[in-house]
Amino acid sequence: MTKPARVHLIAAARPNFMKVAPLWHALTAAPDFEPVLIHTGQHYDANMSDAIFADLSLPQPDHHLGVGSGSHAEQTGNVMIAYEKIAQAERPDWLIIVGDVNSTLACGLVGAKLRIPTVHLEAGLRSRDRAMPEEINRLAVDAIADVLWTPSPDGDENLLSEGCSPDRITNVGNIMLDSFEMVRPKIEATAEPAALGLPEGYGVVTLHRPSNVDDPETLTHLVAALLAVQTRLPLVFPVHPRTAQKLKAEGLDAALAAGGVLLVGPLPYVRFMSLVAGASAAITDSGGIQEETTYLGIPCLTLRENTERPITITQGTNRLVNASNLVAALDEALAQPRSERARPDHWDGRTAERCVADLRRRMA
Repeated sequence: MTKPARVHLIAAARPNFMKVAPLWHALTAAPDFEPVLIHTGQHYDANMSDAIFADLSLPQPDHHLGVGSGSHAEQTGNVMIAYEKIAQAERPDWLIIVGDVNSTLACGLVGAKLRIPTVHLEAGLRSRDRAMPEEINRLAVDAIADVLWTPSPDGDENLLSEGCSPDRITNVGNIMLDSFEMVRPKIEATAEPAALGLPEGYGVVTLHRPSNVDDPETLTHLVAALLAVQTRLPLVFPVHPRTAQKLKAEGLDAALAAGGVLLVGPLPYVRFMSLVAGASAAITDSGGIQEETTYLGIPCLTLRENTERPITITQGTNRLVNASNLVAALDEALAQPRSERARPDHWDGRTAERCVADLRRRMA
């Protein structure tokens, strides 16, 4: 019997876990593959890591690099050093890296230099904003990966315009939605809004990007906008640990609480998606929430100047906003009837199947 192909799956930060889980399950169910789960430790808060692994029925990682926080250079360098040792000791047949975090770039560089066939899941996304660290990671990873799995046709177009060979590209769809469908019964059975005492009709807020939370003046303007929204729509705000530090330093956490915004800690995936699924709107700077709200038909107000996921605007429920026009944009979104828009192609909960099929095709 032919030995199963060893596949290293790299998980690093909260969004990665939702992308890796369906693929890990699909590869585990396939007799011709042997998935090896590697957690770099870039996100190490229990609710941003351990609890999400449990929600998604992921086992304990085969390897935990324990890298933790640090500057971009420190994180990237430390992940490269730690992962290279594993890759050399048990060389995989395939390396799959996901998303656009520092660990994605670090492991991609190791794979490229060790000549391990490397796949980038969620390839081709572009914001055209090189001030975003994630954009640098996307550009670099897509340049060095051997196989590029895109979530939507704009990803294919971006890669082709950058000179990527068509045979490196496969449009597999949006794997985040595989995770949602995989645990949908748990999400629907979890009454998180009721547990938090939320009324009918509320909004969910998430903020974590440096462009929004690092500058005290910018953050103060955003808090003022959220307090204005709170007078129209009760808000619940699961606060990222980094954002919590920034809010506390400026006394803005107290201002939000005094204004009625419900502040809670980071939530595991099932509880958080129970909140999103029951919301009237989401206010965010997250990439994944733009996709999940499009899938669910929920209005999304994205506090950014650009998005690497334009399909969530052209085909979805997303719109770009800032602190100045947030309230008006929310009023407009809530005034429009919910429409049954067609979901983007391959956003159907079957992306992991297509990934496994593509690996098999490429090994044939």
